Amino acid sequence: MTHQEQDKRARQYAVGMRVVIRGQEWLVTKVEQYSFGYEDQRQNLKFGDTARKRFALTCVGIDPLVRDYQAMFLTDVEPDIEPVDPANTRFILDTSPSARDSHLYIESMLRATVPTDDQIHVAEHAAMDKLPYQFDPAKQALSQPRQRILIADAVGLGKTLEAGILMSELIRRHKGARILVVTSKNMMAQFQREMWEHFTIPLTNLDSSRIQRIRTEIPANANPFNYFDKVIVSVDTLKRDIEYGSALDDSYWDIIVIDEAQNVADRANGKQKAQRARLANRLARRSDALIMLSATPHDGSARSFASLMNMLDPTTLPNPNEYSPDNIRQLYIRRFKKDISSDVSGSFPAPHIVEEDVHATSEEEAAFDYLTQMTMRAETSDSSRRSMLFRTTLEKSLFSSPAACIMTIRERIKRLRDRKTTDAQKQADIAHDIMQLEELQELVQRITPEYFARYQRLLWLLQSPSYHWTRERNDRIVIFTERIETKKFLAEHLRNDLGLKEREIVTMDGSMSDLEQQATVADFNDPKKPIRILVASDVASEGLNLHHLAHRMIHFDTPWSLMVFQQRNGRIDRYGQHETPDIRFMRIGSENPKIKGDERILQVLIDKEKQARDNIGDPSMLMKVYDVNDETMITAQAMEEGESGEQFAARLDSNVQEMQIDVEAEGDDFFDPLAALEQFDDMDEHVDDRQGQRAGADVGGSSPYARIDERAVRLMDDLQFVDQALHSQKITRHAGIDRIQDLDQATGFRVEFAKDSQLYKWLVRRTPNAEVLHGHTASWSTDVDYVRAQSNGLMAQLSDERWSNTQFLWALSPISDWVEMKASTVLYGRNEAPIIGIQNGRLAMEDTIILLTASIANNRAIPVINEWVGVRYRGGSFAELMTIEDVWKVTGYRGEYHASAGKELYINKVSDDSLSDGQRRRTHELLPDAIQRIGEQIRSDEQRYKKDAERHVDAQIDRIIRWRDDRKLIDAHSERESDQIFNEYEQWVHDSYETTGEPVIRVAAAFTGARR
Repeated sequence: MTHQEQDKRARQYAVGMRVVIRGQEWLVTKVEQYSFGYEDQRQNLKFGDTARKRFALTCVGIDPLVRDYQAMFLTDVEPDIEPVDPANTRFILDTSPSARDSHLYIESMLRATVPTDDQIHVAEHAAMDKLPYQFDPAKQALSQPRQRILIADAVGLGKTLEAGILMSELIRRHKGARILVVTSKNMMAQFQREMWEHFTIPLTNLDSSRIQRIRTEIPANANPFNYFDKVIVSVDTLKRDIEYGSALDDSYWDIIVIDEAQNVADRANGKQKAQRARLANRLARRSDALIMLSATPHDGSARSFASLMNMLDPTTLPNPNEYSPDNIRQLYIRRFKKDISSDVSGSFPAPHIVEEDVHATSEEEAAFDYLTQMTMRAETSDSSRRSMLFRTTLEKSLFSSPAACIMTIRERIKRLRDRKTTDAQKQADIAHDIMQLEELQELVQRITPEYFARYQRLLWLLQSPSYHWTRERNDRIVIFTERIETKKFLAEHLRNDLGLKEREIVTMDGSMSDLEQQATVADFNDPKKPIRILVASDVASEGLNLHHLAHRMIHFDTPWSLMVFQQRNGRIDRYGQHETPDIRFMRIGSENPKIKGDERILQVLIDKEKQARDNIGDPSMLMKVYDVNDETMITAQAMEEGESGEQFAARLDSNVQEMQIDVEAEGDDFFDPLAALEQFDDMDEHVDDRQGQRAGADVGGSSPYARIDERAVRLMDDLQFVDQALHSQKITRHAGIDRIQDLDQATGFRVEFAKDSQLYKWLVRRTPNAEVLHGHTASWSTDVDYVRAQSNGLMAQLSDERWSNTQFLWALSPISDWVEMKASTVLYGRNEAPIIGIQNGRLAMEDTIILLTASIANNRAIPVINEWVGVRYRGGSFAELMTIEDVWKVTGYRGEYHASAGKELYINKVSDDSLSDGQRRRTHELLPDAIQRIGEQIRSDEQRYKKDAERHVDAQIDRIIRWRDDRKLIDAHSERESDQIFNEYEQWVHDSYETTGEPVIRVAAAFTGARR
């Protein structure tokens, strides 16, 4: 191997580097490890074969010929990629007002410095209320070698925001360039909007029609999932294996988020769920970070819950049927409202729950009496008893509405008539059942709306002065029913009886397409739309935010499952609800002894749901089956067996009292892993176990130059950084900006773009919807309340756009990314850096400080050591190494507070003759020595890092060896798969912890005393 080839092999690439490729200078904006055939790199590499390390460099052009052009270069096929040599740097005196050019240049470099610790760096500044508990999932994930976690907080605590916090922190660490969010079709628009409005993460909505449109715009062999870097797609779209399977296998993501993760657990109870489980397993191997969200993540089966844990880390559980809390503690976090009460004072108003008193009419009583005396002779026996008796099914449908019951009767009669048999007794039984069903149907048909007691009570309630329903745009109502026929009945009759216009009452159910469901939810949450009532089936009970304009909910039919209670109530009783949730249940009110007893069973569910929420946190623990259908069966069986309300309540209570953890459970014997963790988990006790598990955990403590307090060293806040840049002609010369003006009512600014604006085109690709830049204009503000008002206030209500024209401005805003990129490329040319003349008297004219930054990355091109060092010289001789904080103190470069301006200002009175030629020449002559000193410093820290990293590598390898050996003993047929998983993870560990190549060193600036 030639010296040149060896040098190229050892070369490091890092985001922020300036490189020369084919004679043109480029800025590296993304570094990805890759291999041919789109196979994961660690699968192809022979261990230790660093010569075959290959990277794809995404770059933006700097030189005039390629300015602003984005290109990707492959390191193993590009003939010559030369990093700009810092030793050749020429220093350019900054004479700009307030030294704006150098401030912007250095600030852009500070913002490009990747955090290497496990602390929160940006998310605490997001556009959200800062509740301490919501940062815990991110802190836990960042303390692990891989950021893979199940966020299993209870309904309404803000799991989406918690995911956004972690995603923001990973983006800040250059680990979130490509993001895939997988959720249910009715959740896509909501999730997309929350990520944008709170974190300015621009997810592109890839519904099925959008994917098809993209396929018409790209070459036939191109991958639609590589067309956008950050996308959200429904699980039902992705599970179409024939259409999208190969495209998914050819895509790799930095972060994958799977919402409602309980739907992808391997429960082996249905073809659809098996499809989703296969999809999730496929996705789990196509990303580095994996975030799963679920309020109900398990069904009591050890194997089912283990399937989720193995998606997060396949090297954790050798036996999915038998494991202890300690095996999975690091992979999940779960809290209930009772657990975070100290963090949320006033954030969760206690719900007002009322059972509406109803008295059944004589027409209803006649139907109930006949129903309870019916004898169904043609009942199909079911020895498993996983289905309720048909008479119970009839009762459940009548508890919903006469319309639902009639549909159930008609479907049953049709099936009976279609049943073919020559057996005389069976024929007689069928005829008997049909006759009884027809007689019941006749009685139910007499229950017209005026004789339907629950409907009449609903009408009375909605018009009652005591209910105080104002019909204002911010006082909307959600009515839940499980039956489609009931939903249709309510929508039709409420519209007529309340005098509502066509669009003032809308419906939602599972038969609607993903676009229809998303549009309905968006309209319900849009104050501009006329909707006042949403009548929904339980398709709307999972995950959707319906609380923005609604605090009233009515259960028109009472659920037979505690999990449905939890999901329905959580639509309005959740984080962000500012009104007291008003939840109503409509009673049956029958005097029939059987019906009255069965209604008492439902009342027990209402009471127990409230008690469980206030005490144990999770109502599903009362039945311990963790499945809606199974919970419904428990309720049905209690009714069929004639259990009293007291007996049913006692049985539910005993489930909680007798809850024991059985880590020796086998097969599908009951096992409650989350309850186990709730009994044994105490995060404080396990902090020491997690410290230092990730690469670079201890390095920050070994060198003062690697400990960077971002607040203490930043030169500008987010608004100053962007605003100053947009007023710099050097930066905006080719941006295509017609006008910039300050906002009148908030801190921020408004930009009008030219029709052919390059900045506008750049931003459009980084917004979730082009409406954000409607009319070639956009506004940015750091005022969270103002941004929210623009989205939901009067002006938003008067406009026709769903997406606000005002964006939240912070470190991760697309406009901030653009400014960071431009400030680091156009203010100073190739081999140039600023020199600043200091006139505060604390730096003599013969003194020089050269400020440099250096980084060392792991084998995956992710920095694990970052340092900022000031090298100080007095009279041409080395004096000391300085932290960046000390550099700012000596130079006063961060500015001083000026009362007249009300902020810190740096006054720059330097002119071209403020520095002598000798000072500039001396600074250039000192530069090689300064580069050598920071190189020695970071190499010294690298040695300490390597000792620490070696210990963690050994611990990880020992752990997965034990896992592999145990798994082979348990399942002899898994040897090949176990070896493959072992090899993949082993390679990942080495690539993540080990460093190779030379440090990346950049010259930020030089400071020297100047004439006053």
